[in-house]
Amino acid sequence: MEERKPPDLMHSAAIHLLRRVARVDDESGIGPARLSALSVLVYRGALTLSELADAERVTAPTMTRVVDGLERDSLARREPHPEDGRSVRVVVTARGHGLFQHARRRRLDVLDDLFAGASATELGTLARAAEIIERALSTRGPSRK
Repeated sequence: MEERKPPDLMHSAAIHLLRRVARVDDESGIGPARLSALSVLVYRGALTLSELADAERVTAPTMTRVVDGLERDSLARREPHPEDGRSVRVVVTARGHGLFQHARRRRLDVLDDLFAGASATELGTLARAAEIIERALSTRGPSRK
């Protein structure tokens, strides 16, 4: 059997890891698309609908439906764009921020449990790997669509 290369190993591990932590996302009660959009708004701040659609790699009509749901649940709101009177920005509300942080904590709890048996050396290796991945993502320019 051929030895698997690091990108292949990372790809497989990332998919399995995301599936594992995503299991607790249902507890948020808002669904994965809205939770993901909320994450973008929490970390990037106010965005136009098209910027948010681009970030989430969906069409503008799809993002409009997602934002409609976030507004219905008082998790985000549309506000006039300060520089373009024809446009609006989507802003996360305090309730949305709290819900997102609670959902994030549940995901981190899953990871804490998953790696509870790891040695200090293994945890250090994971931290270094995460740093390498973050650095590569920040220096390689935009991802392919």
